[in-house]
Amino acid sequence: MSKREILPQQRRENPDPEERRTPIPWLVLALAAVLAAFGVDYISHSDVNTPPAWGDGRSLAELVGDKPAAAGARIDGGAIFTSMCAACHQATGQGLPGVFPPLAGSEWVVGKPDTAIAILLHGINGAIEVKGKVYQGAMPAFGATLGDGEIAAVLTHIRSQWGNAAAAISAETVAATRARLAQRSEPYAGGEELAKLP
Repeated sequence: MSKREILPQQRRENPDPEERRTPIPWLVLALAAVLAAFGVDYISHSDVNTPPAWGDGRSLAELVGDKPAAAGARIDGGAIFTSMCAACHQATGQGLPGVFPPLAGSEWVVGKPDTAIAILLHGINGAIEVKGKVYQGAMPAFGATLGDGEIAAVLTHIRSQWGNAAAAISAETVAATRARLAQRSEPYAGGEELAKLP
């Protein structure tokens, strides 16, 4: 058997790369160990009772979770809006055309406080006209999810953003509206039914 001929093109090629065993430099290992030890030490010395003003501004009662906010505790309506409303109505308050109505300049938002409260308490399932355009999306009810103070805070936030300039809503107003509408168990059938609210 004759020896295989090596072509000139093959002679120009570099040899195939090979995997070599290269240990991690000891300096990198030492740095990783120091960082891990620092992380463990930092977490073990952190104080869960750190004043919330040092963080995002929520009160200790809000950070606890399931328990209602303590009397006089500040509730961040903007944070509630971001977590529960912005996905549909958008962070800009402009909504989504044809589906989710805008909150910016909405006559329902800056109108009667009781109507806005009723919308959050029981939701809407039907056509609603906002700024001359009809929207067919469904608005979920938040009456069972949010307390009176939280509904007041998020509505106050919405009524003061994106050019809206309506008065703040108090937790007492929400509580009174909730009591007045306590018999209702289903969403409002669009704007026509909402317009009939006293």
